Amino acid sequence: QIFALILKLNKTHYLIPLFIFISGGATMSVLALTRAALKNPDVSWDHKNNPEPWNKMEPNQQYKLLAVNMDYSKLKKDRPDF
Repeated sequence: QIFALILKLNKTHYLIPLFIFISGGATMSVLALTRAALKNPDVSWDHKNNPEPWNKMEPNQQYKLLAVNMDYSKLKKDRPDF
């Protein structure tokens, strides 16, 4: 089936960039969703051992994908321990 698609693309070579950009966008969206599901402190997968993961975040941990003009290593603790 993929071979038939390649043969069709040889006849319609102007559709190749369309497939490249669509597959690239789909790949990036899956990677962004996976990163958000695994790294974001708002998502809790283990409710028994860690029901509130946002309370276990250290103030110098970076959990945002892009932090502009922010140095997390110099932040001090701004909340009490529970």
